[in-house]
Amino acid sequence: MESTRLTKYFRRSMVVGAVTVATLTGVYVVHGKSPIGEAWCAPSATKTAPAAMAATAAAAAVDRRLVALPDFTEIVARQGPAVVNISVNGSRKAGAFGMPQLDPNDPFYEFFRRFQGPQSRERVPIQGQGSGFIISGDGYVLTNAHVVDDADEVTVKLTDKREFKAKVVGVDRPTDVAVLKVEAQGLPTVKIGSSENSRVGEWVVAIGAPFGFENSVTAGIVSAKSRSLPDEGYVPYLQTDVAINPGNSGGPLFNMNGEVIGINSQIYSRSGGYQGLSFAIPIDVAMKVQRQLIDHGKVSRGRIGVTIQDVNQDLADTFGLDKPVGALVSSVEKNSPAQKAGLDAGDIILKFNGKSITRSSELPPLVSEQAPGSTATMTIWRKGKSRDISLRLAEVPNQQARGKDDEAGGGKLGLAVRPLTAEERRAADAEGGLLVENVVAGPAARAGIRPGDIILSVNGEQVASIEQLRKALSGNEKQLALQIQRGDGRMFVAVRIK
Repeated sequence: MESTRLTKYFRRSMVVGAVTVATLTGVYVVHGKSPIGEAWCAPSATKTAPAAMAATAAAAAVDRRLVALPDFTEIVARQGPAVVNISVNGSRKAGAFGMPQLDPNDPFYEFFRRFQGPQSRERVPIQGQGSGFIISGDGYVLTNAHVVDDADEVTVKLTDKREFKAKVVGVDRPTDVAVLKVEAQGLPTVKIGSSENSRVGEWVVAIGAPFGFENSVTAGIVSAKSRSLPDEGYVPYLQTDVAINPGNSGGPLFNMNGEVIGINSQIYSRSGGYQGLSFAIPIDVAMKVQRQLIDHGKVSRGRIGVTIQDVNQDLADTFGLDKPVGALVSSVEKNSPAQKAGLDAGDIILKFNGKSITRSSELPPLVSEQAPGSTATMTIWRKGKSRDISLRLAEVPNQQARGKDDEAGGGKLGLAVRPLTAEERRAADAEGGLLVENVVAGPAARAGIRPGDIILSVNGEQVASIEQLRKALSGNEKQLALQIQRGDGRMFVAVRIK
């Protein structure tokens, strides 16, 4: 219940629409020195002997050397040119604003659907800003998925004021990572580090465009590692106290070696603005995602099919563990890899592929980064003894990843599609087919294609995968015949491309 209540305070940090900024002015004084560097001391009730004053000054000089603050200028000078400002134009369903986000089982869902349903067919223009950084000289850029969601047009602006239209290569919603591509060569690039080697307490620097103020620099420390946020099970976030505000989304987080160790993604806030808690996607996670998006247009993740929970001291005592560690299996999915391997509810997973599990939140990222079909080993605690088991991982279904070639603004049709699941194929009585998840302004929208339609064939060629759809659309035809299934009926729709 507590996690549900807290979820609403997490805010993605992209600037959307008009923004009003309030400026707060203040002055601080460091003991023994003013903010402008001149000597300062408070009036004293008694005079201090010169020798004593000299000793005090010497001690203060030593103290200042010991607590000298880091200098970020070199990092900014070297890495700043590779940090970009991202602006997007697109459209969004009016229903996203006009109709509350209700569960279909909610008694008010039907009321709002009936009386506000027509709004969902209309689209309203949106504009947004975010940040990103160049990872290769030939134009690949990393940013957040939520920065480019619903974007018809993406523009990347460099510090030297050059601007490029960008193609969205791929988007992975579970990790909030997106890859862009601009047509250019010899671009400045950031230095990629490792989030695994970062330490709690070390200094870090963020560069981004908060509230649209391009290439703003803020600094702080790593506050914690491997944070699990509500509904964000695949990412072991880095927590920092770096000032992150709307517009910083997608920007890099640097360590003191000038290496990117994270992508600034979201904040915890009761006000909508920065309140001292910021979260970054570890760069190790982001780089694995970007490679799959570039190579395959989607991200495949392993799964074992269990529901887990933390082990507290009482549970540890009950199960005979020396200390509260591991991930307690509360349920096992039927016909899952876990069930086939003999895992039972009540087992405690202590290690996964040799890595110890201290908290249950550490297990999902480890499992998800394994390739489906690969074999993994686990050490579990059962009935007072530890034992090792192995299993073959399955794939996480219905991924929220997509290539922009099949998304708004990037493809010929202006559609977001995905293959049907086995259950959906049975329900539609179809051998293949692609489910239309989203439609934006474009050829398909003009032809009347709707979300929920199933594309069965293109010009007589059956399609069951995104690759088949791409191949069917690779020609220079000015008009296509799409066979679609809508509800229980099937029909052909002519789509004019040019």
